[in-house]
Amino acid sequence: MKRRWLEAQADLVEQVLWQHRSPGRVTGGRVTPTAILFQVVPAPGVRWSRLKSLAEDLAMALGVPGVRIQREGPVVQVEIPRPDPQVVRFLPLMERVRQALPRYPAYTALLGLATDGAPLLIRLTSPQVTHILIAGTTGSGKTSLARTMLASLVLTQRPGQLMLMIVDPKGTAFAAFQSLPHVLRFATGEMPKAAACLEEAVQLMERRSREGIFTPRLVLVIDELGDLVQQGGREVGEQLTRLAQRGREAGIHLLACTQKPTAALLGGRLTANFPARLVGRVVSAEDARVAAGIGGTGAERLQGKGDFLAVVGGTVTRFQAAYIAPEEIRRILQQAFP
Repeated sequence: MKRRWLEAQADLVEQVLWQHRSPGRVTGGRVTPTAILFQVVPAPGVRWSRLKSLAEDLAMALGVPGVRIQREGPVVQVEIPRPDPQVVRFLPLMERVRQALPRYPAYTALLGLATDGAPLLIRLTSPQVTHILIAGTTGSGKTSLARTMLASLVLTQRPGQLMLMIVDPKGTAFAAFQSLPHVLRFATGEMPKAAACLEEAVQLMERRSREGIFTPRLVLVIDELGDLVQQGGREVGEQLTRLAQRGREAGIHLLACTQKPTAALLGGRLTANFPARLVGRVVSAEDARVAAGIGGTGAERLQGKGDFLAVVGGTVTRFQAAYIAPEEIRRILQQAFP
């Protein structure tokens, strides 16, 4: 990306702020795979609420679909989409992580690249994680992110260390993983199959709890969690809630995707037991608050296509999800597990 063009965009940001009597100076920034972030230091007396209200004016002046404005301490971050977005590829990033870490941490999934250029990982066994909810509208990349996470887990954990139970209603989201030796059960199609999978997970949890067993770790992967609860009714909702509340002590973790994780749809007890949230683009600020579990994240202004926020332990981290195509997953897994 040409420096002269970046400097011209920075000048436009300063010009818009000055025209709206909220002057500020661009002191630096970063270029990420999908966005350009300008660091702005407001003049003394300029109110944060006033700067935040200028998002549409900045977008119009810069000729971009939208602008995301966030505060980072005493500075303001103005973010615009890159005109030439780059895909973060799974395999090169995974190789980079493995070279940097002499021993890849157990039960750790690769997410993608944070805005500072560092690989972002999430460890299922961390007390701040346990269960992970991936939320976002159609096109946000939530199912693709879940595939990336699963690929990193199975490539770094032997079947004796990690088991999977997968509920894939359409039979296409996680089909590439179906024949893996890690997979204990793969449920597709009709609701009775999904319900039987959940019942088996609950029985396994109860047996493990009685016997004090928590290995091998089991990850219960669910696509379209909202639809599953809606169609399965009270019984399915109660099973999921039991797994979310007591699964950790038995080495069972939930990894679920949903378009709208509202308490009205999923139940308050279930949503409260997902301490880790990966949030893609949502429709409104209210949807962003519900999906992230906290307000003010700006998830409604994310760009989609793998642009995510990781909300863990009250900390919000922006990242671009690493991408791996389903056919690429099949080829890699066939080589790793012939």
